[in-house]
Amino acid sequence: MKLNKFHKNFKLNNLSFTSVDELLVYTSGFSDEIYQFLKSWFSQENFICVKTSGSTGIPKEIKLLKVQMINSAFATSKYFSLIENTSALLCLPITYIAGKMMLVRSLTLGWHLDVVEASSNPLKHIFKEYDFSAMVPLQLENSLESLNLIKILIVGGGAVSWPLQNKLQEVSSKVFATYGMTETITHIAVKKLNNFNITPNFYEILPNIEIYKDVRNCLIINAPELSNDIVCTNDIVHLISDTHFEWVGRFDSIINSGGVKLYPEKIEAELSKIITSRFFVAGVSDVKLGEKLILIIEGKSTPIEIKNMNLSKFEIPKEVYFLNNFIETETKKIQRKKTLDLIIP
Repeated sequence: MKLNKFHKNFKLNNLSFTSVDELLVYTSGFSDEIYQFLKSWFSQENFICVKTSGSTGIPKEIKLLKVQMINSAFATSKYFSLIENTSALLCLPITYIAGKMMLVRSLTLGWHLDVVEASSNPLKHIFKEYDFSAMVPLQLENSLESLNLIKILIVGGGAVSWPLQNKLQEVSSKVFATYGMTETITHIAVKKLNNFNITPNFYEILPNIEIYKDVRNCLIINAPELSNDIVCTNDIVHLISDTHFEWVGRFDSIINSGGVKLYPEKIEAELSKIITSRFFVAGVSDVKLGEKLILIIEGKSTPIEIKNMNLSKFEIPKEVYFLNNFIETETKKIQRKKTLDLIIP
């Protein structure tokens, strides 16, 4: 596919277009964000500027090659067997890579894409069935009653809680958690969240990607069709095979409490079985332990009974705090450090 063209079967909001100019005229009156992205996409530049989310660091703008974004689109198409004329729903903001890639996939592969407002309940006024869509966990939580309208759904931008995973077992849609980042042009691996054939379930990498670990046990990604550089992550993993891995947690979030290494993500996965509000655990300075584990919950103060949990005595929070509202990024991810600063400056 040439960079200044789109697939002949591409449709946007049930409309076909005969030229780039016609498409741009339509989007200029429909969505300025989509219009601006498409102007960049069909320009003579060979790259697109994209903002990172800022959930694990300071937000920054990076350049992604258009040809690599197209390669990513084909990788997703191949993995999920989504061919031309696939019906897709875009309910994510265009500001970040996940929303942009829904457009790129549709333009490249000849999908029929409908766009709705990027709200917390995107299926509220939807009655049509779609082959494919992408959401964040909050949107998924609010869409369970209508989720049967989406055949295949990918979920990114945050962890899917244990209670939400349990609810997914009752829906017919095939739901997948994604692993990736802006630098890898969204997901390079997916993990099935329902309709299991095998338990436990691990992340499976997409085509033409190689994975291995560094000395810290952190994931290294070699994806030459998606990035000119090898991507070194801070994500601790267990490699199950050449194509499968288990995500353990982030290296830079390890808490050393009295000489014991604690993995917040592992602890949070267990606590999510009894805590329904948003929450996270963190390590704060302690004279005796060096760092002590605390639990921060969004909402009004309520008693929390941490009994019969699959947690060691070291993994049980020493203190529990409640905040009315967490600080978030624009993509609704929790900014942990800034939120923690509200409690312990």
